[in-house]
Amino acid sequence: MVRWRSGTVTAVRRQWRGAIELDVALPDGSAVRALAYPALVGTPEPGDRVLLNVGALLMGLGTGGYALVVALPDRLPADPPDALDNRDGGHLVKARYTPLQPILLGADEEASPHRAALVDADDLDGLPVVTADLHSALPAIVAGIRADGPRVRIAYLMTDGGALPAWFSRTLAALDGELAGTVTVGQAFGGDLEATNLHGGLLAARHVFHADIAIVAQGPGNLGTGTRWGFSGVAVGEAVNAVTALGGRPVGSLRISGADARDRHRGLSHHSLTAYGRVALTPADLVVPNGLEPALAAEVEESLTLLTGRHRVIRVDTDGLDAALRAAPVTLSTMGRGLDADHAYFLAAAAAGRHAVTLLG
Repeated sequence: MVRWRSGTVTAVRRQWRGAIELDVALPDGSAVRALAYPALVGTPEPGDRVLLNVGALLMGLGTGGYALVVALPDRLPADPPDALDNRDGGHLVKARYTPLQPILLGADEEASPHRAALVDADDLDGLPVVTADLHSALPAIVAGIRADGPRVRIAYLMTDGGALPAWFSRTLAALDGELAGTVTVGQAFGGDLEATNLHGGLLAARHVFHADIAIVAQGPGNLGTGTRWGFSGVAVGEAVNAVTALGGRPVGSLRISGADARDRHRGLSHHSLTAYGRVALTPADLVVPNGLEPALAAEVEESLTLLTGRHRVIRVDTDGLDAALRAAPVTLSTMGRGLDADHAYFLAAAAAGRHAVTLLG
């Protein structure tokens, strides 16, 4: 359950799109880093009293080391200037029935300026869609796309398996100039467009952002219990099904690692094996980068035998991808490991992006 704390803002630290990092002093004399989303709670200033949720911070879970600001109880923000008592400003409720549920305008709602483009939309027209397990794959996929397609329009669909606010992601802030836009789907919110579900989000990416390639991955963070089915990345398989149902071209970014200390994630992760092997019911292009270290390549090849009955395994040349990854506007990191520490992971994601470009014809 929630672990509450009350504290006082002592300093404003970094800021990025939709988020403010703070130093907060607690009554016992200790201090914590905290994160506030101004669109939800207002803009904290030094001296403000803040109410905090510190549960995940105290447990060392994946919140980036932050307490989360729940409210500025002594200085509540004003109502939004466009707040209405009808549906003209939207009626999509996300993070539903939680105390901070936002009410948003869906891309396909009657009041949306994109309603005409989406009301009868039913097809992706062959749009290549790269699906990935972790948010950390996003900048590597973009780097792979940019290596061969510098002018390709890329849309990102953030699913709700990890962070719900898109504002939590410093990666998205850094990729702002690389993306045609972000669609937050399901319970996720804070993107350039809001969608009820992944299907609607994919159609918005194609028909509103006019994307040439889309990328689907959860927000920062990943829920997992160490069991075969207990992880949020199961949704990758459902994404493959959605892309196929709408006439797109699914491209699977495989989670490959030669550095993860956990056996279940070494070589080809069990997350990829379960999502693509058990959940995805339609074929996808599963991309394997050439040039993996021989022992790792052998592990991956052995695991791929479990997927080849349904999917197409595509082997992609990696010349130039290392340079593209090093030039990314984001510091690459997955599970605390950087590019050099887990090169195969990022190379596999970049190779998926490169393959998606080849599908543009």
